[in-house]
Amino acid sequence: MWKKCVKTFKIVKSHGSLENIKLYLFDPSYTSSMKWIVIAIELILNVYIIQTVRYTEIDWKAYMQEVEGVVVNGTLDYGKLKGDTGPLVYPAGFVYVFSVLYYLTEFGKNIRTGQYIFMVLYLLNLYLVFKIHERSKKVPPFVMLLQCFSSYRIHSIYVLRLFNDPVAVILLYLSIYMFLKNKWVIGSIIYSLAVSIKMNILLYSPVLLLAYVTKFGTLGTMKHITYCALVQLLLGLPFLINNPINYVRGAFDLSRVFLYKWSVNWKFVPPNIFVSGYFHMLLLVIHLTMLLCFTATWIKYLNSYAKMKQIEHDLKPQLKKKKININMDISANLFLLPMFSANFIGIMFSRSLHYQFYVWYYHTLPFLLWSTPYGNKFRLIVLGLIEICWNTFPATEFSSALLHVCHCIILYGLHRYRYRYGSIKKK
Repeated sequence: MWKKCVKTFKIVKSHGSLENIKLYLFDPSYTSSMKWIVIAIELILNVYIIQTVRYTEIDWKAYMQEVEGVVVNGTLDYGKLKGDTGPLVYPAGFVYVFSVLYYLTEFGKNIRTGQYIFMVLYLLNLYLVFKIHERSKKVPPFVMLLQCFSSYRIHSIYVLRLFNDPVAVILLYLSIYMFLKNKWVIGSIIYSLAVSIKMNILLYSPVLLLAYVTKFGTLGTMKHITYCALVQLLLGLPFLINNPINYVRGAFDLSRVFLYKWSVNWKFVPPNIFVSGYFHMLLLVIHLTMLLCFTATWIKYLNSYAKMKQIEHDLKPQLKKKKININMDISANLFLLPMFSANFIGIMFSRSLHYQFYVWYYHTLPFLLWSTPYGNKFRLIVLGLIEICWNTFPATEFSSALLHVCHCIILYGLHRYRYRYGSIKKK
């Protein structure tokens, strides 16, 4: 990594004019050149945070108590697995991952080791995000620089809180990267592994289903759904054999009511409405309606993406013989925009957002904003306001309302924006 950083610095130095420095900051095609510099700086920053900022206990102890019931007591009945925060509510993949962490951190007691493990996960997450952006060539590198270094909340979620959300998100980004590389079977398996850590990853599933249908047809879609289902079955098998009802009810509970005091997005709603089943049903209806409004456009994008990837596949042997290289990575936008938009819509109309949920969409926000017709200054203002909302603790009526305003601005921009196919060609 350090050799790559030095190499990048030498390149920048050799092209040391102000004009060339601007290219490295503003031209999306230079994203790969900035990647290792950002990761190196983040490595130093995270070590500093771990060594100087006090760790705050929230869910880590409960995680360890929940998996201890499996690895120490041998309990396979989900109804009997509990921690200080309540019963175990995550699928089986969570149990396996945090069981490994249980042993790596001396039965959950060596917090410092856990922090460094999560630092590595954070750096891996950054690497995957950069690899995805390298293919999209949409977001200017300076935006990613700002986003990496400016968010206290994101660093806190990873190395000061040790939540399970980052683990699920890393697997999600890895699966998306596999899809972009046309490795759909591996991508489907990894996607299902992400779901097995935390169910919020299912917010991507409507578009992933459309992608399967447009690329593989009905039979191919059934095959990939089977891969995903088999992963869930194999991971959950020990618990399913012991008590299938308790496992399904505990791991895939969609009726859970979140605590009002931790809500980031609905503090301007009275508590009695917040816990109301009617309110939750209304949000679900709006969520599904928004998905339907975008579906026709997403199908067009995904159809075009499938055709472009097929052309690339068909021409590759001939071009390889003639030593001609045509880079069609930019077509990734046709896949990424529907995927990230579906997740964003799901988050926008979630029943409750807790602070750790910020990682669910944090690294996709620049891509979404740069897919809207707004100017760069306005996009940066929206990003900054969202950051302020997520760093307001406890959340207030104003911060919650402002977060929804920012979300509505993004959604409106996505609705108004239509791909001009000429604009996705490499400049």
